[in-house]
Amino acid sequence: MNQAQIQPGDCTGQADWQAKALLFDYRLAANPVRRGLTEPIGYHQWGAALHQSGGTAVLPLDLSGELGCNGPATSPALAAHFLRILPGEGLKAAANATSSLFFVLQGKGELRWGGQRLNWGAGDLLVLPAGETPLLQAEQTSVLYWVHDGPLLDFLGVTASSARFDPTHYPAALLEKELAQLLADPSSARSNRLSLLLANRDLPQSRTVTHTLWAMFGVVPAGVIQPPHRHQSVALDLIIDCEPGCHTLVGTEIDANGQIVNPQRIEWESGGAFITPPGHWHSHVNTSGRQARLLPIQDSGLHTYLRSLDIRFAGGLQTGD
Repeated sequence: MNQAQIQPGDCTGQADWQAKALLFDYRLAANPVRRGLTEPIGYHQWGAALHQSGGTAVLPLDLSGELGCNGPATSPALAAHFLRILPGEGLKAAANATSSLFFVLQGKGELRWGGQRLNWGAGDLLVLPAGETPLLQAEQTSVLYWVHDGPLLDFLGVTASSARFDPTHYPAALLEKELAQLLADPSSARSNRLSLLLANRDLPQSRTVTHTLWAMFGVVPAGVIQPPHRHQSVALDLIIDCEPGCHTLVGTEIDANGQIVNPQRIEWESGGAFITPPGHWHSHVNTSGRQARLLPIQDSGLHTYLRSLDIRFAGGLQTGD
C-alpha cells in the first residue's frame, strides 16, 4: 500500500484548516448572550387549554425557533411537552435523551418499557433512562407532562447509548405522605420552600431525580409570599393545582431590601406551565385562600455536576395578609 508522506515545508491543504478561524476582541465576544447572537431565554407560558381537548397527541412546548436550536426545545438543554392520550389509545414518547421525566396530571394507564410494565395514575411521577422508546397507554383520558434532555444531546452531537440510572417510579401516595409529614413539621414554618426534592439512589452525590434533571414537588401555602431566589439552571414550571391569586414575580435584579426590581408577573393556572429563565430572581406568591402545588423541572442535575448551579436566596420567609 502506498502512503503519502508529508515532506518538510509541504503545506498542501493546510489553508483549509484556517478557513473557519476567527479572532475577536475580548470586549466584543466575552458575553455573547444577547439579542441577535446567542438569544437569551425569555418569559413564556402555556395554558391548560393546550391539552384539554383534541385527540391523542404529543404537544411540544417548542421555542427552538427563538432559541436558534433544533426542535423541539423549550430551553437550550431541555424539551417539555404535554401528552394527551384518549381512552384505549397509546402514545410513544420517542426522544434521543438520557433522561425522561413524566408527571401524570390526570387519568391513568400503563407504561411499557424495556420489557416491563408499570401502572400509572394521577399524581404519579416516573423517570426513565436511555433505552427503548416508552409506550404509554391510557385507560381514561389522560394528560402527562413530559420533560427530557434531548436538546442537550443534539447540541453535543451525541446519541444516548447507556442508562445512567434505573427507571424509577414515585407514586402519588408516597409523595402525598412525605409532603404531609413535611408540612406537619414545626420547623417548616420558617422554611423558604415547602417542597420535596426527588432523588435517586443511583445518584448519591447530586441528590437529583436523574443525573441531568432536578424535580421539586412542592406547595405554596395560602397567604405566603416567598422571598426571591435565583439559580443558573432553567426552570420548566408545571402548576399542578392552584386558585386565582397565585403568581410568580420574576426579574433580573433585586434592591437593597431583597425585592425584585420592576418584576414581570406570571399568572398561574392549574395545568399550565411557564419558564423561569436562568439567573433571574423569582418569587412565588399565593394570595388565594387555598394551598397551591407546583412541580418545577430543571437542568440542575447537570449544573450540580458542573458546580455551576449557584443558588442564592434574598432573605427570610414572608407571609401575606
